[in-house]
Formats: sequence, structure tokens, C-alpha cells
Amino acid sequence: MADLREMAQYTPGGLEETWYRKWEKADLFGPAPDAIGQPFVITLPPPNVTGILHMGHCLGNSIQDTLVRWARMKGRPALWVPGTDHASIATEQVVSKRMAEQGLNKREAGREEFLRLAWEWKEQTHGRITNQIRRLGCSLDWSREAFTMDEARNRAVTEAFLRLRDKGLIYRDVYLVNWCPHDLTAISDDEVEHREVEGSLWHLRYPLADGSGHVTVATTRPETMFGDVAVAVHPNDPERSRFIGKRVRLPLTDREIPVIGDHHADPEKGTGFVKITPAHDPNDFQVGRRHGLPQVVCMTPSGVMNEEAGRFAGLDRKRARKEIVAALEAEGLLDKVEKHIHQVGHHDRCGTMIEPYLSRQWFLRMDQLAQPALKAVADGEIRLYPDRWVGVYNNWMENIRDWCISRQLWWGHQIPVWYCRDCGAETAAAATPTACSACGSTALERDPDVLDTWFSSWLWTFSPLGWPEDTADLARYHPTSVLVTAADIIFFWVARMVMASYEFRGEKPFGEVLFTGIVRDGQGRKMSKSLGNSPDPIDLMDKYGADALRCSLVMLTPTGADVFFDESTLEVGRNFCNKIFQATKLVLGNWDEAGLAVATGGVPAPRQLDLAAVAPAERWDAAPAASLRALWCGVFGGELPVDVTDDDLVLEDRWLLAQLHRVAADCDANLERRRLNDASYEVFNFFRHEFCDWYLESIKPRLRDEARRGPALVVAVLSLGISYKLLHPVMPFITEELWSRLPPASGFLMTSSFPTCSGPAPFAAEAAAFAEVMEIVGVLRNLRAELGVPPGLRGEGVLRTSEPQRRVALGACSGLVALLAKLERVVVGGDEPAPAPAGVGVAGAVEVFLPMAGLVDLEKERQRLQKELDKLEGWLQGTRAKLANERFTANAPALVVEQQRQSLAENEAKAATLAERIRALG
Repeated sequence: MADLREMAQYTPGGLEETWYRKWEKADLFGPAPDAIGQPFVITLPPPNVTGILHMGHCLGNSIQDTLVRWARMKGRPALWVPGTDHASIATEQVVSKRMAEQGLNKREAGREEFLRLAWEWKEQTHGRITNQIRRLGCSLDWSREAFTMDEARNRAVTEAFLRLRDKGLIYRDVYLVNWCPHDLTAISDDEVEHREVEGSLWHLRYPLADGSGHVTVATTRPETMFGDVAVAVHPNDPERSRFIGKRVRLPLTDREIPVIGDHHADPEKGTGFVKITPAHDPNDFQVGRRHGLPQVVCMTPSGVMNEEAGRFAGLDRKRARKEIVAALEAEGLLDKVEKHIHQVGHHDRCGTMIEPYLSRQWFLRMDQLAQPALKAVADGEIRLYPDRWVGVYNNWMENIRDWCISRQLWWGHQIPVWYCRDCGAETAAAATPTACSACGSTALERDPDVLDTWFSSWLWTFSPLGWPEDTADLARYHPTSVLVTAADIIFFWVARMVMASYEFRGEKPFGEVLFTGIVRDGQGRKMSKSLGNSPDPIDLMDKYGADALRCSLVMLTPTGADVFFDESTLEVGRNFCNKIFQATKLVLGNWDEAGLAVATGGVPAPRQLDLAAVAPAERWDAAPAASLRALWCGVFGGELPVDVTDDDLVLEDRWLLAQLHRVAADCDANLERRRLNDASYEVFNFFRHEFCDWYLESIKPRLRDEARRGPALVVAVLSLGISYKLLHPVMPFITEELWSRLPPASGFLMTSSFPTCSGPAPFAAEAAAFAEVMEIVGVLRNLRAELGVPPGLRGEGVLRTSEPQRRVALGACSGLVALLAKLERVVVGGDEPAPAPAGVGVAGAVEVFLPMAGLVDLEKERQRLQKELDKLEGWLQGTRAKLANERFTANAPALVVEQQRQSLAENEAKAATLAERIRALG
């Protein structure tokens, strides 16, 4: 950055990238070798390696970096572990599309060539997402970066699979799964997004085989009828149970199927007859198992009707539905059609409608794994913020289903099981076996499927630290401290990580889970590329700066709440950056003008900074100058550059020092409670209002006085230094830059001490006195505004109180009140007559007057007020008449009548005030 005096306003430009390179070159992102105490550890939720930074990342990563930087500055060994996710389905889709654009077919190219291209694409895109994370300022320890499909993580995934299989928790079975016809793979229940769809309910006639009539079934999916193997009725249904044992002819086929009795059929729902299709409906699958029914698959994996569909074979399921319905109608087998709104499952990745499909898959039994995870949250070993998510977590855990962990993809961790072509036995191993474990045959073929992406991600708190080996990192840094993640993956990831850690490590994965909300646009819609409402964070950072983006997101987002983002909110962060810059420019400009020299060397600043320990409140009250020297040494190290006596610290200095202690305590306490928005707002409010609006305005006359400016500049520079420290976790770049410009500062702000305050703030009496000054000034400013006094006119203020001691105290600070209220002087009195005409206000027990003489054209003001009163009287007259009208009060809604009465009362009071002000003008 250029000389501050030459810059009109703060512009981050290339400053942010420069500081990030300096931090990285100085190796500041890893745990400090000399750090002591309990480590503070976060593992970054790994973004897709082929993805790009989005607003959700910005929110989550800003929160994580705030916590990590805060812990690092408090002297704890702070570690933030970076990594990226291989994202099986997403990456496979991207690579397959790129191949198609080059005229290549994935299946024709073969697995080996596809994987070569996928790894090549991964290497090309990896740098994009990690550089974007760097751009945001994330202080990750890049020396520990992991990838969910690298060699070390592959060993961990294989080890986890083998251990679970040896325990009998992993099994392979033919089961009905959620199948994506587009991606040709099974997906878990948690990857299914249910959408409300307006469809139809078709009532179909199934003729009785004996020719005695028909039964009617209702279905939303007539194309699956070719997989029907029975029709069910409730065994206790008095009207329909007589059909049990009969047979019906399956429409459009030459097959007959039985009518069976099963409690799955609800006499009160639909027609009371239910078609049973075990290979295409999860409920029917269970019915089929209970009755030993065959499982007829009537579609191919790509959603095309197969030979079981007869003349409809080869048709896509959507087209087949239309033609089947037409054929049923033509044969008189379509009874009726009703509109029907229902929930339909779609793949959350590609949006394709899911097909319940019979397939041989690998599953993981979850009941046993869920018990320690439930207990951990119930016992408070793991805390969820906000705690409203505890109920959601418990409900899912208590009703957990087995996890389908296999996927029919090529990009991912290939299942470590080989099948013997001679005897059919399975051999599971970490390395490729040379022979069948059962018969010794060498004719082995590996399972082509890969594991669900989440099977590697659920190991994420400990696999990046070296598991399954017993590494020093694992012993030192696990369990981790906090997980920061979006609540929409509480089942996909959070719950599974808890289960994995207790299963493989016998301990919790983290002590806390901090859920972030969803980033939405101003209309409340979730931001997405498809809606075109998701801005590019890099563009925003180029325009506003990373600090402005981070500050706005963190400060304006309560814990766990959704973010209603509008680009205009970034103005808050950008304006605050400029406010910090301008305040620094003012103070340092005066510092340079005063020619203050800072002694180098001497006592270094401590690694931890507790303001109450540096100088307790009672010491400040007894020896202000000595305490100020101690605080200077605590913040910067070394000695004060000017001599300061106890008397040099005047009211505003002591008030600000008290506020510094308070804001340090409040900021640290809010970070401890994970209320990051409150922590950042505390410092924002202190710096913008208390430091800039009140303190800097209060000391301007002293800054022009060579004999008095030294102590004021010392307090101002101390305040800047402490403010930078408090703001650094949220706004790292500008604070590091401006810290480097402070004459007494040395080293990196990033590794300096974070201010806390474990005791009461000093100068309680002075803080109360200055608070009264602020209240009085506020009243005088309001009176100026109400009376329309031009900013350039300075009159006289009058304060009146009957308490003699209070008059003495007010007299001592009357000059400060006059300065801040922009008046020539302020007079303090007791029993004297009130000045008139004057604006009148009250500040506590003090009467406040602003005489109008010389400030206001009395006749012009009288005319203005009378015009306003006349207009108001007209409104009052009309409203009184309306409320006196019984037809209005009897027929208008009660709420409208009450609103009119309230408005009447408010405006009558306003009219009385206006009349009193007119009388006061004489």
C-alpha cells in the first residue's frame, strides 16, 4: 500500500494476495512449534475438487477462519486441515460430458482410459478451488492437504471397509434401491430429493381369471404393471377379503397373478386393491418377501421398458406410460383418471426421477453404529449449535436404515472384493490377491463398483491425520474441536462422521458442530446457478475486497440462520474497511506530525494478552499512567514514546480505556459461545461509533495542542492496535496491513496476542460521566435537528440541575459537550429561569435547553410550525368525524377501527406538542 496520506480511501487492490503470500512463506498456518495448551482443530469440509467457490463456501469458510485465527492468537496450537473431495457422481458427470464433446464414449473408451482422463481433469481443476479458498484469506495448513482419493485416504477407506466386513456389518444383497437411470447408479436415501409433482392417479381394471368380473387398482405408475406379481387386499376387509385366493389377468399380457391378503393394503385408501410390484416399489418389495413372490423387473437400468413389457419393450418409461394408458383405454380397462399431487423422488445431483430398482448392492448395517452416536449428543459430549438440530439428529438416528454404499461408477474407491470365476467365493483384501481364498483359483475378477463418496468423507476427521497408522498428528490433534458445516448435510456427513469416529477411534470426532444457514437471495430463494441468482464470490472480492465480504457475511448472520444476501450488504463491510483506514490515517498523520519516536528492543509483547491481568481495574484507578505503560507493553512491547502523568489522562481517555476492556471481554466471550455475529458487531460498533464518532472527535482540539497531544495519541494508537487484534479473525487483510503501519507494532498481527479481559473494566465513574456527556450531546443534536439549525451555526446550550455536585461535574465537562454538540459554549445552572424561546429536552436528571436566539428565524419557524399544525388539525377533524360515525365503527374491520383510534391519539399528542412549541416562540 502507498503512503496513507496520499490515499483518499482504502482500496485492497493486490494487497490481499500479497499478505497471503507473506503468511504462507513465513509458514504461519501450521500450529506454532512453541504453542501450548489444548489444540484447536478444524477439518475443512472438503469442497468438490472440480467445483468452484460459491457463497455457501464463503460463509462457512469465513466462520471457520475466524475461529482458527482467534484460537491461534490466543496462543493455542491451531490447526485447520485442508482437503478436497473426489465427488464421484459430480466428477464422473463432468468428465463424461467432456469426453462426449470430444467424440469419445465412456464405455467404449474403457475404465482405464476414463480414469486417466478423470485424474487429468482433477489435476487441472484442483488449483482453481484451492486458490479461490486462498483468495478468501483462509489460514489452512496446506502442508497437510488431503484428497479423499489420494493414496493415504485410499488405505483408510480400504481399512474401514475390511474391518466392517469382518464384523459382519457390511453385506451384499439383492435389494430394492434408489436407482438413477441417468447416472446408472444406486444412490442412498439421503441423496433423494422429494419434489411435489402434479400427476395422475389411474384406476385400472384387472379382469378376474374366471370371467366373473374385475377388481380395480389405483396407481400413479401404470408402466410398472408389467412387474406386477399379485394384487393385495387387507385380510380383514369385509368387502374385499372374499377375493383372496382368486386370480386376475394382468392387463395387456397373457399372465395371471394371484389375489393375496396382506396388511399393507388399506381398505380406506384408494380402491382397497393394491397392485404388488416387488421389483419396483419398496413397500411391495417387503410384501413380496413375506409371501415368497417372484421379483419381475420390467425396465432396463436406463429406464427403458424390457421384454417383460411385451409390445412396449424398447420405449422410454415416460413414453411407455402414455402408450400403455392409451392401450388400456382402448381395451376398456381404464376405469377413471384423477389428478393427484404427490411427492416424487429425484436424484439431488442430476434431477432425474428416481426409479426404485432391484439390484445387487453392498450395504452397511447402521443400527449398531448409531447407538454411540446417539449417546454422545444426549450426554453433551458433542454439542450442536443451534440446539434445535438435536431433535432432527436424534430422529434420523433412531430410525436409521442400512446404507447402500456401492455405486455403479468408475471414479471413486473401487470396492476391495474379488470374485472367483470358478467357485464364486468372495475374497476381500487390501491388495490384489493372487488366488481365491476358498479354492485357490487364480481366476479372480474385482467388483467393478465403487464406494459412495460419503464412505471416504465419513472418515474425514481422522484420515487426514494419518489413520489407520498411529501418527503423532492423530494423537495430538484428534478429536478435533469444531465442525462448521451446512445443516442440509447433517445426515449425509455429520451423523456418519460421528458414527465412524466412535467405531474406528473409540472417541468423538469433534466437540461441537456449528451449523450454518443457507445463503438465499433477497426473495428468499436458495442461490443456485440454474436460477441465475448466485454471484461469483471472486467477482465480489475483486469489487469489494475479501475483508468486506467476510465482515458482511459474519456480522450480519446470526448463528445457524439463513443468509438473505443482497450485494448491497457488502457496502457495510466496504464502508467499515474505509472507516478503519480513515481513522488510522488521521491518527498516524498526527503521530508523524508530532515526531514521536518509538524505542526499539526492550520487553517483547506477551504471547497472551489479558487486559485485566496487565493492569487490574483498581490499579488503573490508583495509578493511571503506570497502568497505561503496562498496557502499551502488553500490546506492543517496549516503552511508551512520551511521558504521561496521571493527570494527562482526561475524561475521554479514561472512558475509552474502559470501553476497550469491555469490548475485549465481550468479543472474546461471544466467540467462546460461537456467536460470531455478536462478537464482530461488538467491535464494529466500538470502532465505528465509540472510537471514531466520539473519541476522535473529542481529542481533535488536543491534537492541535503540542503540549497535550502526546497522551491522546498514545491512547488512540493503543486503541487502534487492540481494535486490529479484535478485528483480525474476521478481517485479516486490512488489519494486518494497518498493523504493519503502526510505529510501535512489530511482527505479524496474525500471530500476535488476542485481547481478553477476565476482570472488571477500570474507570467506572469516568465511564458513567462520559456516558452522561453522550446522552446530553444526543439531546442537543436532536434539538438542533428538530429546530432546523444549520450545521455552521453555533449557539449556546444551557444545562440545568438542582444538585450542586452534579453542577460541578457538568461544569467540568461543559467544554467537551460544547465541542461535540457544535456549540460556542455550554452554561450550567441551577434555579435560574429557563431560557425562552428554546428547544427543551431531558437527559436523565438534567434539563437541556437550546436557546433559539441567533440560531432560528423565530417568525419563519412560527409560520412553519403553524402550517404543520393546520394540516394536522384538518386530518384530526376528519378522523374524529369518521370515528363518530356509527356506520363506520360498526361495519369496518375491528383492526381498522383500532388503528384509526391509535393514529388519532398519536397525532393529538403531536398537535399538542406543536401548539406548545408555537406558544414558546412568543
